[in-house]
Amino acid sequence: MATKVYLAVDLGASGGRVLAGLFDGEKLHLEEVHRFENGGVSIGNQLQWNVLGLWKEIQLGLRAAAAKYEQRIVSVAVDTWGVDFGLLGPNDELLSNPISYRDKRTVGMMDHAFTMQTREQIFAETGLQFMEFNTLYQLLAMKVQKSPLLDCAESYLMIADLFHWLLTGEKGNEITNASTTQFLNPHTRQWSTGMLEKFGIPTKMLGRLLEPGTTLGTIRQNLADSTGLAGLKVVLPGTHDTASAVLAVPAASVPNQRPDWAYISSGTWSLMGVETPTPVTTDRCRELNFTNEGGIGGTVRLLKNIAGMWLVQECRRIWRQGGTEFGWDDLIRRAQAEPALAAVINPDHPSLVAPTDMPTAIRELCEQSGQPVPENEGQVIRVALESIALRYRMVIGMLEELNGGGRLETIHIVGGGTNNKLLCQMAADACQRRVVAGPVEATAIGNVMMQAIADGAVSSVAEAREVIRDSFDVNEYLPQAAPAWDEAYEKFRGVVN
Repeated sequence: MATKVYLAVDLGASGGRVLAGLFDGEKLHLEEVHRFENGGVSIGNQLQWNVLGLWKEIQLGLRAAAAKYEQRIVSVAVDTWGVDFGLLGPNDELLSNPISYRDKRTVGMMDHAFTMQTREQIFAETGLQFMEFNTLYQLLAMKVQKSPLLDCAESYLMIADLFHWLLTGEKGNEITNASTTQFLNPHTRQWSTGMLEKFGIPTKMLGRLLEPGTTLGTIRQNLADSTGLAGLKVVLPGTHDTASAVLAVPAASVPNQRPDWAYISSGTWSLMGVETPTPVTTDRCRELNFTNEGGIGGTVRLLKNIAGMWLVQECRRIWRQGGTEFGWDDLIRRAQAEPALAAVINPDHPSLVAPTDMPTAIRELCEQSGQPVPENEGQVIRVALESIALRYRMVIGMLEELNGGGRLETIHIVGGGTNNKLLCQMAADACQRRVVAGPVEATAIGNVMMQAIADGAVSSVAEAREVIRDSFDVNEYLPQAAPAWDEAYEKFRGVVN
C-alpha cells in the first residue's frame, strides 16, 4: 500500500515531541518532526505545567509535519503522563494551569483519606496502588484547601484529554489514563462516583469514558487553517504513555492470554508489570501495593511504579547547578568504572521522591544504613542503578506470585532507558532473566500503531506487535554473576524492609 503517515504527540514530564510514523503496510519508520522541553514551573507556592507553552509547541510541530508530509497524513494522537488534569468552567474556559503531581499539596492527603474510607475500601473499588500524588488525593487536597475551582468545574480532562479537546473541541476521558486516577473501577471500567461522593468530591465534571482507537473527531477549523491540515482525524491512542509503550512491546503472545514475559517501561519512572486479561484486586495485591491500570484492547496493566532514571536525572541536574555538566554517556562510564555492589538503597524511599539535592539524599540513605557512602559521581550513579535493578528483582517475584505462580522467562525493557546498556545488563544480572531491550521509542510507536489499527491498516494488537518486531532492532542481555547479585539482594531486602 502507499505509505501512510500517523502523527504522534508524545509528552513527557521533561520534554515533548511530535513524531511521524511512516507505515508502508509491512514496516514502520519513525521520524522526529519537532522536539521541545517541558517541566514544572514554580508559580507562587505551586508547581504548575505550562500547558499554553506546550500547546504552542504542538502547533509548531503540526505545521512542520504538514509541510513535510502533506496529504499522506492520516491522523494525530496525543499521549502523556498520568494522574494530572485540567478543569474547564461553564464556558469551556481553562480554570487554571494544571498542577504537577510533584507539587507538595498532596502531602498528608492519603492519610487524611483513610480517615473517611479505609485503604481496603479504596483498593476494593479501584484496584490502584497507593501513591500520594494519585488524582484522588489531588482532588481531596483541593477540597481541604477550599479551592473554588471544584465548584466551578464543568469538565474534568486529564492532560491528554485536554490537548485532544484543544485539537477538536470534543471532550471525553480516555480510559487508560482515567485508570491512573484512583477513582475508576477496573472491573466495570466506569467512574467510581459513589466513592468520590463519600469524599465530598463533585462528580458532575467527569466525562464519558472512551476506549483507545476511538476517532474523537477532526481538528478545529481555525487550527486546520493555521496548520494546513484540513480534515485531519484525531484518534485516541492509549493516552497514558505506559499503555502506548506496552502496546509496542515486541512480544509474540496474544493479548488477553496469561503471558510468560514482563515489561519495564523505562524512563523517568520504571513501570514494571504484566499484561493480564482481568484485574487482580486480591488482598495480596493490595498488600504488595500493585496497580491495575487500563490497557489496550480491554487488557489490564498489572504493574508497580519504580523510581527509574529520575534518580540519575536529578543527580545530573544538581551537578549542573554546581557548575559541572555531565553527559549521559560520561556518567555511565564513570559508574561502570566503580566497584560493583558496594552499597544499596531503596530507590522508592520517600526521601527520593522530590529531594532538593538527590546526590546528598542518596549518600544519606547509605550512611543511615551503615554502608559505604559513595564519594564521587560515578559511585553515586552506580548505587542508584544497581538499586533500581535489585528493585526489579523484588518486583518480578511479586508479579509471578500475583500472576498465578508461573515463571516470567523474559523481561522486555522498552523506552528511553534501553539506551542505558549498563542498567539493562544489571537488570538481567539482578533478576537472572533474559532481557530484551527495545524499541527505544516505544511510547510513540504504540501511539502510532493504535492509529494504524483504528485506520484499518493493521488488524489487531498481535499484528501490530509483529510489525514492530519486523521494524525495529532490539538488544539481548543474558544474566551473569549470579552469586554476587544473590548476596546483594539479601542486603537489599534488609534495606527495603
